[in-house]
Amino acid sequence: MGASQSTPDKGAKVFHSETPIEVSPDVVNNLSARLASQETIPERQFGVDSRIQERIQHELTALRAEEETVQLEIYRALEKENLDREMGMVEDGSTHGGLKTGVALIGDLEEIREKVARFHARRQLDAFPSVKETGEAIASCYKMNVTTTLECWREVARFKAAVVDAETRYLASLR
Repeated sequence: MGASQSTPDKGAKVFHSETPIEVSPDVVNNLSARLASQETIPERQFGVDSRIQERIQHELTALRAEEETVQLEIYRALEKENLDREMGMVEDGSTHGGLKTGVALIGDLEEIREKVARFHARRQLDAFPSVKETGEAIASCYKMNVTTTLECWREVARFKAAVVDAETRYLASLR
């Protein structure tokens, strides 16, 4: 009951037309020229090119996003590894291969700040007013004699003498 209709027909069906089909020679030549040339139509080629470029852009965007996530994971892993290593060094109380802990680095930084402060304190010329005065005299002489700076030789000689005197007094104060 209906089973014969649902079974597929395994044989090919051929239809015979009673009227002959005629194709113009122009159509035959056009179709045969297209088959022989194997080139695509410009409109079709444009469509193919645009689809390929879309796929490339999509893949490129996906790859860039993946690269960004991989770089972020690497950064986080390295940061965690460095923190773990530093925490291990702090617990050991030692340095590994010349690496210092954050606490040791802060101590070194404070020591350097103190040295800089002492250096700036030494640079103060308040204890040696003659050096300061002669230095200012040289500067004003150079400003007045821009083209003939050799005219300031007297001020330079006085400055040198003041510096020698300041050096000897400073060295004597250290003894």
